[in-house]
Amino acid sequence: MGNEDLRGNVPTFWRNYGQGPRQALMFHCSLAHSGAFAGMAKGLGDLLTMRAFDLPGHGQSADWDGQTPLQRLTVDMALDLLEGPTDLIGHSFGGTAALRLACERPDLVRSLTLIEPVYFAAAYADHAGLGDQHGAEMAEIADAIAAGDRETAARLFLRVWGDGRPWAALPESMQIRTKAQIHLITAAHPEIGLDTPGLLASGAVEALQVPTLLIEGGASPHYVGKINAALNRRIKGSQRQVIDGAGHMVAMSHADEVAKVTRAFLEAVPAASAH
Repeated sequence: MGNEDLRGNVPTFWRNYGQGPRQALMFHCSLAHSGAFAGMAKGLGDLLTMRAFDLPGHGQSADWDGQTPLQRLTVDMALDLLEGPTDLIGHSFGGTAALRLACERPDLVRSLTLIEPVYFAAAYADHAGLGDQHGAEMAEIADAIAAGDRETAARLFLRVWGDGRPWAALPESMQIRTKAQIHLITAAHPEIGLDTPGLLASGAVEALQVPTLLIEGGASPHYVGKINAALNRRIKGSQRQVIDGAGHMVAMSHADEVAKVTRAFLEAVPAASAH
């Protein structure tokens, strides 16, 4: 069942999963939509009532305006959907937005489940030269977009961050959607790679008191392990789980396992808590 919110003149589409006693908000990854959480939600439906929304420029939400920083807009859309202490669940870019929301408004956050959060800035801070390496990879994608070659940009991105299928094996509809949205990948880089919001420099991440679970796939790109290790060191009491054999799309490819570890984590977090 779908719903649409028009507060702030930014239409936000969401869908609901589950009928549990706790409220949860779900942030999907880039190039996907809120339906990506359907599999994971099946394993949490008795514990959570989940609202999964389409990010800017994704699914049935409004297109990105090209001006407002993408993560900022995502957080603002999420804030409009929160009504009280909530369990936040975010995958990839969605995880970075959930983390930022928790840093800015911990009073609204009961817990954080971050699945492969691509908060590259945290890993850059701990590994000299990593930012230059990743920056070069991002520049290739940006150059292809600037040249009008969206297919090459999409191929370059999915080669590292996709679900393992070659481009030619993807359904045509997915190819079309990916080419149309690929600019959103580079648009997010200032906030997640350069930390323009200043979450690290301000000490906001280290000050976070929200119970946090960090999930990664054992076969994910090497950046993810470094990111989760960096966050694990900074967020007091955070837990880290590795799903063996899974890649970056673990929230979908290994939905049952992700739901299982998420459930175990959430069951240890008091339902009434917020920070």
